[in-house]
Amino acid sequence: MSTATLRKNRKPARLAKRQEPTMAEQADLHALYQESVQNAEFELDFMEATFKEWTGREARSMREDFCGTALSSVEWVKRHEKNTAIGIDYEQSVLDWGRDNNIAKMNADQLSRIELVNANVLDVETGKYDAIQAFNFSYWIFKQRAVMLQYFKSLRESLVDDGVLFLDFFGGSECYQTQKEKRKLDGFKYVWEQADFNALTNVMQCYIHFHFPDKSKIKRAFDYQWRVWGPSEIREILEDAGFSKHGLYRQKFDPKTDEPLDEYIMTDEGEDYACWLGYIIAQK
Repeated sequence: MSTATLRKNRKPARLAKRQEPTMAEQADLHALYQESVQNAEFELDFMEATFKEWTGREARSMREDFCGTALSSVEWVKRHEKNTAIGIDYEQSVLDWGRDNNIAKMNADQLSRIELVNANVLDVETGKYDAIQAFNFSYWIFKQRAVMLQYFKSLRESLVDDGVLFLDFFGGSECYQTQKEKRKLDGFKYVWEQADFNALTNVMQCYIHFHFPDKSKIKRAFDYQWRVWGPSEIREILEDAGFSKHGLYRQKFDPKTDEPLDEYIMTDEGEDYACWLGYIIAQK
């Protein structure tokens, strides 16, 4: 058989089917994070109301530690023509995303009242502020008491005389378990995974995953290794750091359904709910 016959009888190769990008491949991680994790409007409402309750005046300057995309700082500046903000984060790429996607939408006056700093919050030197926030439990990255004390002392020095520190918190028996929590959002599913917990050190390994309607996924889009601190531990360290006053605001629960509510009250009573959110507030 001739070579020409072989070529003629051979079946033509199938053209590879062109694959369209999946939803996961097209997704913007930081946009997904802002939509699924952050609620800047609610947090700033709480900060404004609580600051006025504790000091009798309005807060105008704010420092946002572990600011990420600086969403909270941007929203703070937009709230009032005299509000100023500084956001601090050690991930330059995340700050760059915030500049391109959040800060870029601000007008000239607002831009003059916001600053982003690429630095470690443990040793950054800034001015003094009415309020400082460290949210999304990011300060739990400090696993040793001495390091947490160092951090709180530096925060106290960065507050004005009647300044207030805002920390968020979560507790309950589910903190100490491996588990997954799933929530459906607009166009994707958010998955929070507590993948590992060391019962001797209270160190937890967590991940955020995203699932999409086309069955594509982004696994371990974000990962965190934290120490699960108890609220009494944190408040004792705040006292040792020199804060004059502190309190815990815990979310309320519906007495009939035991479902959490978007309302927080200052309390030292801790009913045994499996999971609860809260804020620890400390005044210089």
